Amino acid sequence: MMTNAIEIVTPDLCDAHPEVAVLDPLFANFGGLEAFYGPIRTIKCFEDNSMVKQAVAEPGNGAVLVVDAGGSHRCAMLGDMLAEQAVANGWAGVVMYGCVRDVDILAALPIGVQALGSHPRKSDKRGDGQRDIDVTFAGVTLKPGQWLYADNNGIIVAEHELPLS
Repeated sequence: MMTNAIEIVTPDLCDAHPEVAVLDPLFANFGGLEAFYGPIRTIKCFEDNSMVKQAVAEPGNGAVLVVDAGGSHRCAMLGDMLAEQAVANGWAGVVMYGCVRDVDILAALPIGVQALGSHPRKSDKRGDGQRDIDVTFAGVTLKPGQWLYADNNGIIVAEHELPLS
């Protein structure tokens, strides 16, 4: 299992790299790792987490899954079973522009999870969505291959991997 669980501090990264993009402060931490980073892989879907399920079943290789769920507060797009699968397959974290559920279990897992909120209802399963495309939310366009860094201070995006020392 590969995790990027070293200490990162996004304010320090912003100071050292003023060119980074900073997502609007909409997200809360739900995962067991309060800080995480990795290359971005994207999904765009709305109230259907079929593509999320497909992605976390694949090797993550330390990447961060960025999900544009349209900002929906009507259902959860990630729960304990998918998060456990993401951990087992080496994903560093998930940024969900939408909601998650099973938050007590998510908090105990060694993965970063940031989302807009929690919701007890599961999503639909229609197979809808797109993968590995540019997504825009929280004032930033996130592209596959960029690097995302997240902690309790916020979420930043860089065009390339940043040195952490």
